[in-house]
Amino acid sequence: MRVLVVGSGPVGARLAEELVPAVRSGSVELTLVGAEPVPAYNRVLVAEHAVGGPVFDEIVVQDPDALAEAGVRVRLGTRVVSVDAAARTALLEDGEPVEYDRIVFATGARANVPTLDGILRVARDRTSLERAGTALVGADDALPSGVTTLRDLEDAARVAAAVEGRRRIVVLGAGVLGLEFALLAARAGCEVVVVHHGPTPMPRNLDRGGGLTLAQSLRRAGVGIVAHSRAEAIAYRHDETTGEAHFDALVTADGKHVHGSLLVLSCGVGARSELATLAGLRVEQGVVVDRTLTSWSDPSVHAIGDCAHVADPPAEGDAGGRIGGGPSGLIGPGWQQADWLAARLSAEASGAPFDVPPPAERPAVVMLKGEGVDCVAVGDVAAEPWDSPEDGRRVAQWADPEHGAYVKTLTRAGVLTGFVAVGMPRTAAELTILFDRGGELPADRSLLLRFDGADHDPSSESATITPETTICWCNGVSAGRIADAAACGATCVSEVGAATRAGTGCGGCKDRIQAVLDGAMSPASVA
Repeated sequence: MRVLVVGSGPVGARLAEELVPAVRSGSVELTLVGAEPVPAYNRVLVAEHAVGGPVFDEIVVQDPDALAEAGVRVRLGTRVVSVDAAARTALLEDGEPVEYDRIVFATGARANVPTLDGILRVARDRTSLERAGTALVGADDALPSGVTTLRDLEDAARVAAAVEGRRRIVVLGAGVLGLEFALLAARAGCEVVVVHHGPTPMPRNLDRGGGLTLAQSLRRAGVGIVAHSRAEAIAYRHDETTGEAHFDALVTADGKHVHGSLLVLSCGVGARSELATLAGLRVEQGVVVDRTLTSWSDPSVHAIGDCAHVADPPAEGDAGGRIGGGPSGLIGPGWQQADWLAARLSAEASGAPFDVPPPAERPAVVMLKGEGVDCVAVGDVAAEPWDSPEDGRRVAQWADPEHGAYVKTLTRAGVLTGFVAVGMPRTAAELTILFDRGGELPADRSLLLRFDGADHDPSSESATITPETTICWCNGVSAGRIADAAACGATCVSEVGAATRAGTGCGGCKDRIQAVLDGAMSPASVA
């Protein structure tokens, strides 16, 4: 089976890695094509890399030389510029055709560029793409001097220069990634201000109470917050010598001019699906695929990761229209898709039966990582304590605004269905474990607050962690697997990551991995 993987980011590289046994056996002939000339790296950690955190080698997630030695044809630094679905042939930008039996789009996503006066946005509808030829395939929007996104190494280099110069940085958007970067830059000594049009940060994940508490914590950490301000335009200053225009201020609808030396756009992402659009495949928020990650338009086409819009096909006779679902936007689900699709393709190539169901969708636990600022949320948390939702949910809430602490839980028949925890890291860890297990909360919800109390006994936490408890959500690694890695010689988080992949995704689980390691290595456990 000739398999072509388009995109060598962390999800495409994971798929290639999982297909290596089939390549070695001779049942799969694999080609991996990536536009960037460097090995796959963890984009979630690009912000940390940009402010002097992990060096590039520490965020690399895959070795292309190892793939090549296993028999995979690896082409980095080049693009697939067109796909002929009828002939099952893709064309590289150097003119080389690549024939395939199955093609997997793992092209990821690009940062959204909002509509602002002073920035040219590029349309990527089919008519615009056909008019531009191959120029827009895989290409990012050209941004003015002093304006950047934060998705790749080139973006990281621009941000690093501003951080090293201790310049004033404006961040547009108050989602998780934008806030994590703002905290990192503030800690590095920059003056940072976050501008967003809603009343509170992280509006997709937090309720009002959690958002207000988080905003207060961000200000205490040195991050300025400008809320209720819809950005409309960019003002520029011009270099007296060269005449080059450079970002000077973000202009909002209410007349504010938020000045800075660098504007970082953190306004979400959009799928890189122009190649599929030009190939005539169904595209909505991404390449439309069913639960088996197979295109609605062509059974030889698959899509995974941020470019995959996963949705059930319409029932027979359904008129169609807008469809539900969409890309997950998180690295963990993308890796799960890659693992499952690799197993399916390997089985089909060898003629072996395959009856493993596709990875089930589950609510994502969203974690904001920042020194001194802890925020974790999952599920629908909009209901208020005095509401009586028709589905039988109950709400409990506790707040200590003076100390930046807030917890809200939603339960159905005592079982946790969603929660928000700000400034309560141990309580958040306990709630995450209970959510993963589908466990019931204590009848007295206030008992949960003791985990972050001054008299908390850490030994009481161990009773809730079982070998089956998921510690790393991105890679689905349990406490039992981490303990097994420790028994086989892993002594630190990085060694556990090398053995199990735990902690190599968003990084939000590293403290929990260390806690399991501490338990696995304690005298009691050894005895």
